[in-house]
Amino acid sequence: MKWYLAKIVYRIICGEGNHTPQFDEQLRLVYAEDDMHAFQKARIIGDGEEDNFLNNGKKPVHWKFIDVSELHPLNDLIDGVELYSRICEEDDADSYIKIINKRAKHLHESCLQKTFEMS
Repeated sequence: MKWYLAKIVYRIICGEGNHTPQFDEQLRLVYAEDDMHAFQKARIIGDGEEDNFLNNGKKPVHWKFIDVSELHPLNDLIDGVELYSRICEEDDADSYIKIINKRAKHLHESCLQKTFEMS
């Protein structure tokens, strides 16, 4: 078992979403057996922390999990601690999401390859 730093990305949608697209990038610690397990665990965390609530103006806010775009092995730390969060506004939400999904796909394939090499 070892520690990993995973970047989990959410899209923040306020009201009907008629605003500049916003994204939150969080760095999370994950404790897992190998890269593949760390990647899957980070996805479970991301999926489990999607949220819906009303903001101060009583408008609905939705935090939608996009994917895990980065994964880095680390030394011993504390499981699940958020180390970094960044909210960004992007002019082209679709392009941003495609980049995140592309990074996640590449990461997933890399984890699979390492898993098969270890077998």
